[in-house]
Formats: sequence, C-alpha cells, structure tokens
Amino acid sequence: MLPDVDATNGLDKSILDEAEDFETFLRWSFVASQLAALAVLAVYARRGARFTRESAAGRIGTGMLLGMIGLALVWLSQLPFELIELWWQRRHGLWNASYLDWFLESWISLGAEFLFVCFWLLITMALAAVLRKTWWVAAVPVFVGLGLLFAFVYPYLVESHPAPPDLRRDALVFARRQHTDRVKVAVEDWSDFTSVPNAYATGLGPSRRIFLWDTLLDGRFSRREVRVVLAHELGHHSRRHIWKSVAWYALVLLPLLGGVAWLTARRGGLYAPRAVPLALFALVAGSLLLQPLDNAVSRRFEAEADWTALETTRDPAAARALFRDFTREALEDPTPPGWAYQALATHPSIEERIAMATAWERRNGRR
Repeated sequence: MLPDVDATNGLDKSILDEAEDFETFLRWSFVASQLAALAVLAVYARRGARFTRESAAGRIGTGMLLGMIGLALVWLSQLPFELIELWWQRRHGLWNASYLDWFLESWISLGAEFLFVCFWLLITMALAAVLRKTWWVAAVPVFVGLGLLFAFVYPYLVESHPAPPDLRRDALVFARRQHTDRVKVAVEDWSDFTSVPNAYATGLGPSRRIFLWDTLLDGRFSRREVRVVLAHELGHHSRRHIWKSVAWYALVLLPLLGGVAWLTARRGGLYAPRAVPLALFALVAGSLLLQPLDNAVSRRFEAEADWTALETTRDPAAARALFRDFTREALEDPTPPGWAYQALATHPSIEERIAMATAWERRNGRR
C-alpha cells in the first residue's frame, strides 16, 4: 500500500492548471480520433469489398490493395486530430519544429505503416491459403518471431551518439548493482523538434541499449535526476521487461487474431480478399478493447523499473524531484481522472511515483 502524498507540493498552481488543461484536451482528442477511425473502418468493412471487382492483382495483391486503401482512409480521418494536437503542443511550447517538418515525418510514418500492413496481409493470407480456418494459430509464432527480430535489430536503426562519459560510468556501476551485463547508453537529438524529456530501453542480448533524448541533458534536470532515469531504464533490462513484453504480446495476439478469424469467416476468412476490410476493422477494434489491459501490464513494468531505480540510486529525493519536473517540463497531469488512467496511461501517475519514492524512503529509514 502506497502512502498518501501531496503530488502538487512544490508546484505552482499555474503549472498544475496548465498540465490539467493540456492533458484533458489531448485525452478527449484521442477518444474522438479513435471513434472516427472506428467509424471509417466500419463503413469500409461494409463497402470496401467492392474494390475487389476492379483489381487484377491476384488474391494476395488484391488483399494488399484493400489493406492500403483502408490504411489511407484511416490516415485521412486522423489527420485533423493530429494537426490540432500539434497546434496544441506548439501553443504550450512542447513542439519546436514546423508544420512542414511534422508533415514530412507523417509521410514517412505512413510509408512504414503501408509496408507493415502489406507484410501482415502477405503472411496471414499466405497462411490462410494452407490452413484456412486455423491460420491464426500458426500466425502467432510467426509474428512473435518477427517481434523478437525487430526488438533485436531496432537499436541499430536509431541515429544517435554516445552518452557523456559520466553517464556511461554510472551505467556501468548501476549494471553491477542490478546484477546485469553492461548496457550501452546513447543520446538521440530531439531538441530541434520537441522540449519533452524522454528515454527508453530497447534491444536484446548484444543489441541492448538505453537511449536518452538530449532534452534530458539540456540543464533542466539535475545530474541526480538523470541518474534516476538511467537506473530506471537499466531496470527494464535487468528485469527482462523486453522479453516479458514479447511474451505478453504473444498472449494478446492469440485472442486478437482468433477474433479476426472468427469475424471474417462469414466472408471466406482471410483467404478471400473481400474479407480484408472487415479484418482491419476487427484488428483495430480488438486492439482498442485490449488497450486498458495492455496498459495495466505496462504500468506494472514501469513501477518495477521505478522501484529498481530507487534500490539502485538510493536517492528518493532526486526521484521525487524528477517526477515533479515531468509536470513542469512535459505538462504531465500528476493526478489524472480514473477513467483516463485505466484506459490510456502506460506509466503510473506522478502521484503514484512520488508515493513509491516516499514508501521506499520510509522502508529504508530515510525521512
């Protein structure tokens, strides 16, 4: 049981009001955008099959064409929400780049999503040709294997540069304390685009990395606070959270793909291209339904990494300062509404994270 704490202590009321206002807008924008995406896909699921009459691309080629059309329709439905969210972030000083830079990035992301959808349909429709009704059972290990491959390769695709020597030394010391192998630490340059601080752990085996955004190292956060972040991200590696995330992905994928197979069976299953629009709707709707459960697992991993960071740095004061600075610098609402927390939050709230630091302090006799 976490102790009661005042997460707003030391924060100006104007900052708290701005953070609440900022995140409230983004929450409802997200809800509206997902409803719009579902509405577009629902219409496409009913009417999209007619495009098969005009295609001469073969069974899988037609399926890919339908997948790309569906993705393009969803992208168009999301564009107004993404633009207004970008405007909102610029208004609050969290996005530095121009609208043109954002649009170019959006096009690159759309291209990557096109490739993903085509690859997904290539695998599922090829399996459906052999297994028909049980393709989804065979698809799970295939996609899990690809997830492992991506997790391994991803760190090599990130453009970065080595972290400062003092952080690399800290990482080596922290790795010994967490009884794990050395992990490389690198810095990504994001300050031209955003002022939001961020860091993440990724990679498997020899590709394990910790990436810190340069927005964490621009002087707004003390060295002690950055050490807490570093220990937290290393905790994801030492507690094998990436492996566990892939295992969780496998557990979620089984009912998700099973649901897609069941729903599309009336249209010939994914063997038939005309089932693709319905499959896209089922995939997105199912993912949204599972999101609260997925977020609960993510919050559990993040809480464990927070506790590991406290055990590693033994600096609860720095941890509390860091979490309050997330409200100051990234406008994170320290006490989000319950529905938003359960449905959308991938991390414990600022209030919970401060309470955990206080609980650790009391448990270890530091007040």
